[in-house]
Amino acid sequence: MRRPRALATVALAGMLVLSGTCTSTAQDRPAAASAGDGGGLSGVAACPGLEGFSCGTLTVPLDHSGSVQGRLDLRVATADNVRAPKGVLLFLTGGPGQPGVPFVEGLSKKLTPLLKDYRLVMIDQRGTGAGALQCPQLQQEMGSSDLTPPTARAVRDCAAAIGPDRRFYSTSDTVADLELLRQALGVRKMTLDGVSYGTYTAEQYALAYPQHVARLVLDSVVPQTGYDPMDRAAMRAAPRVLTAACEAIGCRTDPAADLAEVVATYDNGVDVLDALTTWEFVDPDYAAVIDALHQAAGGDPAALRGLIAGVRQGSAATAEELSQGLHASTLCLDGRYPWGRSDTPVTGRREALEKAAADLTPADYGPFDAATATGLGSMLSCLHWPRTPVPPLPPEHRRLPGVPVLLLGGDRDLSTPVEWLYDQKKLTPRARVVVVPGAAHSVQSRAASDKGRQAVFDFLLRR
Repeated sequence: MRRPRALATVALAGMLVLSGTCTSTAQDRPAAASAGDGGGLSGVAACPGLEGFSCGTLTVPLDHSGSVQGRLDLRVATADNVRAPKGVLLFLTGGPGQPGVPFVEGLSKKLTPLLKDYRLVMIDQRGTGAGALQCPQLQQEMGSSDLTPPTARAVRDCAAAIGPDRRFYSTSDTVADLELLRQALGVRKMTLDGVSYGTYTAEQYALAYPQHVARLVLDSVVPQTGYDPMDRAAMRAAPRVLTAACEAIGCRTDPAADLAEVVATYDNGVDVLDALTTWEFVDPDYAAVIDALHQAAGGDPAALRGLIAGVRQGSAATAEELSQGLHASTLCLDGRYPWGRSDTPVTGRREALEKAAADLTPADYGPFDAATATGLGSMLSCLHWPRTPVPPLPPEHRRLPGVPVLLLGGDRDLSTPVEWLYDQKKLTPRARVVVVPGAAHSVQSRAASDKGRQAVFDFLLRR
């Protein structure tokens, strides 16, 4: 659900892009008769080049109801300390669309203090990794962004390429896969650590299977009520984030005023918001963005246009790194839009979106505008997505189970603003909140400060 870039697939300013190494394929074999028929992990062997971990395959039904035939093979990496005293730590990456197994090596280094007590497990969720859902044109147009607007044709071609099976790539399907993974691992409970969209997946698992959750770490929180396709929290948070960043680097401009002037003058709110939410992966102080905004507000947009073009180029990603086909499939199944959900007829959606735009006020979008709120990539993807049956969503105000939960965020994060973290806190009975000053998205893996990581260690290692 929003900000699927967690753990950084953005190949910008020398940032490393990790590619998938595993497969997930649908095969023409009979589906399992029930969701409990997971069959364990097969083909388990040492992960190539990764000491202390074994890789295997979890075979799951394409359709957990058993009505449609087919299976998916999902790659899983498990630490070899099977008898870890605190059990399984399942780490869930972002997206929707990002694999898990390729990140095991990097994550295990970040989480080293935990690995004597926990057995780290990561999975390539359905539709990700080397067998990712493939939509070449949509992938080219959007890369690793969920804000860059796609063309209607790319969206429709993607849905057609996936075909009717696109209805089996919701978060609820992934949650059912994770329950089969728990059974295959032979454990009664798991601790889940999710980043970005991974927090939403962890929340949905906890709501569906509360008896099987020991603790939750939710880093860069997407609330369980789902993401807002208009991104209003991020638009309203941008002045706060840019002002704090400006103060940190001692700049003498007013980036909030510059931002408002730029959007009003150049009518480029979507491009600017896309650049801002990508730039936090490069520099949470936003120094280059603040300078470019100031120049553009003064009448010289060249630097800002170059920065936006560089962000678009640097956001390129393959489907194996972040599948836009899976991204669209999941968001359109999970999301609530001005026209309803994806089972709503396509005819009439545009009119509903235009009505929603007309009802917006500056209190909704801050220094941006209604055109920004209704013109973002995720919104347009699902506007053009063909009519598709959708699964039921959990009640919006159902609370998480009463297990210990750490809500972790960075105050410079525009991908999942801390306002979302506090929204989730209202639905979390045993929440501990840690907000790291100066940190942006994905605190555990990307923050310069150790405050967030130490909070995770303290939370998971205490008795």
